[in-house]
Amino acid sequence: MNSKRISLKRSAYGFAMKALMTGAAVITVGLLLLIVAYVLYRGLPGITWELLSTSPSYLTDRIGILPDILNTLYVIIAAVVIVLPLGVGAAIYLNEYARNRRIVAMIEFATETLAGIPSIIYGLVGMLLFCQFMGLGTSLLAGALTLSVMNLPTIIRTTQESLKTVPQSYREGAFGLGAGKWRVIRTVVLPGARDGIVAGCILSIGRIMGESAALLFTAGFAHTLNGFFSGLSSSGATLTVALYVYAKEHGEFEVAFAIAAILMIMTLAINLLASHASKRLGRREL
Repeated sequence: MNSKRISLKRSAYGFAMKALMTGAAVITVGLLLLIVAYVLYRGLPGITWELLSTSPSYLTDRIGILPDILNTLYVIIAAVVIVLPLGVGAAIYLNEYARNRRIVAMIEFATETLAGIPSIIYGLVGMLLFCQFMGLGTSLLAGALTLSVMNLPTIIRTTQESLKTVPQSYREGAFGLGAGKWRVIRTVVLPGARDGIVAGCILSIGRIMGESAALLFTAGFAHTLNGFFSGLSSSGATLTVALYVYAKEHGEFEVAFAIAAILMIMTLAINLLASHASKRLGRREL
């Protein structure tokens, strides 16, 4: 009798936990879909060719976000080019070369702590270090460097965890065949950790695209159309900064929702491209 009662209690407890987890998942997905649907509903009607292909003109009250789109792409390219080699290289050293585990543990603790620092603090430090001390001024390059420092902990930790998932037997088999350390890392370890590295890169790109607080201090508000190299040395507003300016300063909420919809579409497109590139690399290796 007691065993039957205990079995019923366990079944009821398992059912209740399953129901709670299912409810939490449904609420989370529902909220996400609600936000996405509302932003697209408000933003898609405001996306026009004139908005996407022109620069703003205060003389004719024309609103255009082409400079902001290009500035966003410039910042993404510059930040990824800086942070990806540094983050992946640091993770490879910590996981494959470093021998003092106490120092590795301290560095891992430091990176986890840095990942939790508010972005506005990074913006303040970036303004003092890159804009003033290094003499870069308010520019997209200073913003990209600040975002690189912000995203470095994310790249390091995700790459480290991916490298740890590669079985040690793969390394030992490659060493047994006479391969050197770097060759083993390049041909065995990195391909096995490719998915995690791509995921970390996508997370970083998403954070770069969605960042505004740090860029307010370092990149500025200019809506000027520039080329890549001239743009990096000039002040410029990214899409998130432009969204803030149009919504908070000008009260143009329809334009702000249109920019939010464009950011969602760009994020989805980057995720799909990264996933496609990862699959193609996997097919080549096979």
